Amino acid sequence: MLDHSLLRSVAEQLTSGPEVTIEGRKSRVTRTGASRFHTARFLMGGREYRAIVQNPDKPSRWGKLARKGHSVVQFRDLLPQKYVAAAATVSLKGRGF
Repeated sequence: MLDHSLLRSVAEQLTSGPEVTIEGRKSRVTRTGASRFHTARFLMGGREYRAIVQNPDKPSRWGKLARKGHSVVQFRDLLPQKYVAAAATVSLKGRGF
């Protein structure tokens, strides 16, 4: 089960600072390869996830929101390598609910 308040907190921290702090554990915000998008790894419920700022050049609905100026963060479960949620400014949508 995803902790929506924790995901929202990670999204806010990812776009506003050099590190993400969850339950006292700090994770450094890094940048992806050529595109240079902010990303951070973190633990939630014993599983490792990666938060990634959305590429505004993508044609998806999340890319469209990012082009309009919204802060959009995608969350990926690193074990199955699947995206599990996305946070856009103040809303959070989960996949597979």
